[in-house]
Amino acid sequence: MNYYEQIRNLIKNVPLSLVDFSQPRELARIPTQASSNFITNKEQGDWAESLVAKAINDVSKNFVAIKYGKSDDLIAGDEGFDEFYQEFQNELDTIGKRPDLLIFKKTDFNDQLGYDISQIPHSTIADYVKKAIAGIEVRSSAFLIDRYEKAMQIRTENFSQFALQTRDKILAEYLDLLEQPNRCKYIPILKSISVETLSVADFKVPGWSSSERLIELNNHFKELKRAIKEIQKRDFLSITPKVEDIKVVYKWIETFNVPHIYFQVFFDKVYGISFEQILTIISDPEKEGVVFSVEADTKNQNKTIIKINSKSGIQIAYKVDEPEHKSVRKEMNRGRLLFYVTFKGGAAYLDVNNLCEILGIKQNDF
Repeated sequence: MNYYEQIRNLIKNVPLSLVDFSQPRELARIPTQASSNFITNKEQGDWAESLVAKAINDVSKNFVAIKYGKSDDLIAGDEGFDEFYQEFQNELDTIGKRPDLLIFKKTDFNDQLGYDISQIPHSTIADYVKKAIAGIEVRSSAFLIDRYEKAMQIRTENFSQFALQTRDKILAEYLDLLEQPNRCKYIPILKSISVETLSVADFKVPGWSSSERLIELNNHFKELKRAIKEIQKRDFLSITPKVEDIKVVYKWIETFNVPHIYFQVFFDKVYGISFEQILTIISDPEKEGVVFSVEADTKNQNKTIIKINSKSGIQIAYKVDEPEHKSVRKEMNRGRLLFYVTFKGGAAYLDVNNLCEILGIKQNDF
């Protein structure tokens, strides 16, 4: 069974409510206007892609990473952007979504085509692409993952302690009010709240206000509810495939039969996860809310994003040196000005053993 056939079998298990592969992909509208935040995110993504490619090319003796993903310096509002965007959409329907990078054996690397084939028509390089050992989709995140996880651990501990103290205070000081027939249903709810159940606990805040003590009690319930909500928020940084991309990634795999991998670049580390593992995770309903969540991303036109705990993948780079950054002024048509941030430099220090594991090669061969 080849790689494509393995993926084809895996997609049969993906819930239709999440991705229905029998339906054509939804057509995207051409963006009409870019924002400073959009351009900064694009610049950060381009930097992350270059960071990964450079790290591989600096270390490997037998493999090379080259730029492949469809991209352009044009943004919405620039002359020629509409044509570029429509061409990109047509390619999605023809071959699927190109991963950002391709990894080749140096013996298969085409010196004449060089390290950037992103602008070459797919029909010209189709046979060449099939020689790649992997395609890598690079995502970037403006976080330090170690700092984030430490902060989330402290936050959860603090809110858990506060919630349990509030529960005890209500039961100790307001039990006489709760023992009334119309309020007694709250007693078993409160007694069921523990360290183990805080992550799933829920109740409706009563709304009592007919006496000073009832107002105090009601406020304690509000505080308890707020603390529980904070505890139940997603507390992990994620590798983030878009739901709409799952279909076009599958289309690319169907076209070229090349393994596909996601890399998530943070400003201190890099994590990777295979497309096979992504499909396996999202096909398991027991993992939703624990290992992954499905959310509408307000920063990305409310597109539905699958957010998989980065630690479900493997650490590809154990350290990242942050890049230099500077502000840039861009003048749009009609005199509109955009100011955004560009990134340059930095370095990723690879965990070669883990990289070889996710690429499916022996470390001695790398």
